[in-house]
Amino acid sequence: MADHPKSVFVLTGAGISAESGLGTFRDAGGIWATFDPMTLATPEAFARDPETVQAFYNARRQNLVAAEPNPAHRALARLEAGLAARGGSLTLVTQNIDDLHERAGHREVLHMHGELLKARCASCEAVVEARADLSTADSCGTCGRTGGMRPHVVWFGEIPFHLDAIEERLMAADLFVAIGTSGAVYPAAGLVGAARQAGIATREINLEPSDNAYLFDEADYGRASEAVPRWVEAMLGG
Repeated sequence: MADHPKSVFVLTGAGISAESGLGTFRDAGGIWATFDPMTLATPEAFARDPETVQAFYNARRQNLVAAEPNPAHRALARLEAGLAARGGSLTLVTQNIDDLHERAGHREVLHMHGELLKARCASCEAVVEARADLSTADSCGTCGRTGGMRPHVVWFGEIPFHLDAIEERLMAADLFVAIGTSGAVYPAAGLVGAARQAGIATREINLEPSDNAYLFDEADYGRASEAVPRWVEAMLGG
């Protein structure tokens, strides 16, 4: 691992929010177990059956509003502040559509898969805050069209957000750390390979080895609420 890295790039996945009560994609007991994401999390599903898609995301939104950041989220916020205080920086990119990083105190988060507490008009692309349930009766406050206010999330077949900024930040990093990711969802799963090719040190913090665990220089396996604070304390105390 890089000694006292100044520029740290952290990628988080569903595993960091699981202990806050938000189910992971692979969790047999999670919300995905009740619904087939391939039939709901697509633009085609929204066009075909918007009521069911909205009901699914309304349930996820209610779950999120009731959730709280856990020690892993708060530890990363401390790392962001600690690195900044010593002239360094933390880039936090998340695959998660929750706002738990922000509520833990992060100043900047790049949500590559969108944000559940926002809605986007399918007609004019206007984005607004949306903490309440969405329905097909909602109208866009910008263009006035009804029925097209969809969750501001990236569905299967759509291009993730902030890809240019993510690549630029990654190439400027001294250390790449993936936390709570499956290593199965691209393009996020390809970031560790890009980091290795650029000579950037890599570390995985996960409950169990990810699909691409063999690409990491170092690994720490265990509960995110324990492993992440332990790593952060080592980073800030070193």
